[in-house]
Amino acid sequence: MKKVNDFRWKKGMLVSEFVENLGNVGFQSTEMYKAADVIVKMKKEGAKIFMTFTSNMVTSGLRGFFAQLIELGLVDVIVTTAGAIEEDIMKAKGEEFIIGKFKPDDIELYEKGVNRVGNLFIKNESYMNFEGTIGRMLEDLYCKKPRWTVSEMNSEFGKNLEDKNSILYQASKNNVPIFCPGITDGSIGFHLFMLQQKNPDFVVDVVKDFSNILFSSSHDDKKGLISLGGSISKHHAILACLLNGGLDYAVYLTTAHSSSGSMSGATTEEAKSWGKVKDDSDVSTVIGDVTFTFPLIMVSVLEKLLKEGLLKQGE
Repeated sequence: MKKVNDFRWKKGMLVSEFVENLGNVGFQSTEMYKAADVIVKMKKEGAKIFMTFTSNMVTSGLRGFFAQLIELGLVDVIVTTAGAIEEDIMKAKGEEFIIGKFKPDDIELYEKGVNRVGNLFIKNESYMNFEGTIGRMLEDLYCKKPRWTVSEMNSEFGKNLEDKNSILYQASKNNVPIFCPGITDGSIGFHLFMLQQKNPDFVVDVVKDFSNILFSSSHDDKKGLISLGGSISKHHAILACLLNGGLDYAVYLTTAHSSSGSMSGATTEEAKSWGKVKDDSDVSTVIGDVTFTFPLIMVSVLEKLLKEGLLKQGE
């Protein structure tokens, strides 16, 4: 059994050494180290790696880090929500989000045309600019063909963006599918509706995309999941893997707790009762804000994989 060791900083300490030392501290620090270890194993074992995240993480500055992980070959399949697609396009087109406060005067923000996500502020003008952008992008899609799956649509969006920090751009460039089963749950859904009203033969086929996510792995593949937050994106990935024999590796990072019975709070251990995660799989559930737990874990992972020559060369 491991013993608790006192943490001490040393000059020139690498992030991987820092996270490794946290493994002997206890509580969530131990889980963070375990999560890093599981992700390294996923990559070394050649697992098909699914990554899921919710839109608020793309609102934050993690967006560019997600794009970099795709570029470095750490991700094979992405599942996310509509807001993530929207805000990735917004940022790729130059929209800027502002860091504010968690407890501002929200009525005053509304009067000024500012929308709040936690302590991040987004101006109405940014959404207005997005309306024009996405309208043109969807018209272009329809001109090419009337029927699309969401992942095909996302790949096409990525081809039309010129931003190395864009998730859509890097995914399209590196042939990583982005699934978004709840694509209508946002402004983009309204534009899809409007385009179909004008062109009844225009169809976005989410059922076909469910087939695509199922066939993105097989029973023979080793499968790993890095799930940030919860919701529809997390569930689609683990459901697809369940139907292909279950996950061999799983890392969940969330602020939710299992006491609510929610998908966001469901732990890797709970997933074993469904067969979503195999009985003997390597797993970790980290409770904490992803904006700092994930970068610490992943920079530690990247340092180790770089040392072993297991990263693709980025731009």
